Amino acid sequence: MLVAGADISYEKHDNHLYAAAVVVELASFKIVEIQLAEGDVDFPYIPGLLSFRESPILLKALEKIQTPFDVLAIDGQGTAHPRGFGIASHIGLLADVPTVGIAKSILVGTHEPLEECCGSWKPLVYKGKIVGAAVRTQNGIEPVYVSPGHKIDLECSIKLALSCTTKYRIPEPTRLAHIEVNKLRLKKQKSPCEPTLF
Repeated sequence: MLVAGADISYEKHDNHLYAAAVVVELASFKIVEIQLAEGDVDFPYIPGLLSFRESPILLKALEKIQTPFDVLAIDGQGTAHPRGFGIASHIGLLADVPTVGIAKSILVGTHEPLEECCGSWKPLVYKGKIVGAAVRTQNGIEPVYVSPGHKIDLECSIKLALSCTTKYRIPEPTRLAHIEVNKLRLKKQKSPCEPTLF
């Protein structure tokens, strides 16, 4: 099974965005393909509508991917969003691929306390509806927030997040995408006056 991970990086009010998409073989966590993209956006920074700002650059990176993958994990929200439609839902719909949102912080909803062991999870409830889950990916570590994006249900989303986790809190596909996109951003933002070390 091949899982793609995607992430965006930029300074909060900067209109130049960077994106990375990484395809990983689930059985070995071997990187199969990495694609990067960057560009300027016109849509302003509006909390709750960030997917309209971020999606175009993320789609540019995904369109470069040559390796067919089974599911896409995005650092962000799916249904666990004030409008029930975060960036994982947005990208999944536009790209017509199964997507899962795996976020580092909670955006909406509440959940009961989790057990301390890896694999424990509790439903994330918002306005009386289950919109995702708080999932513990490491013993005693803060959970991640998993929600379906497109063409996948919550149970499969949770299983995917746990099956993609190694020794880190963040599942491997999105963790690798995060590393790659920040490498790109820092490289591009490096001052031309800065000396190069050999």
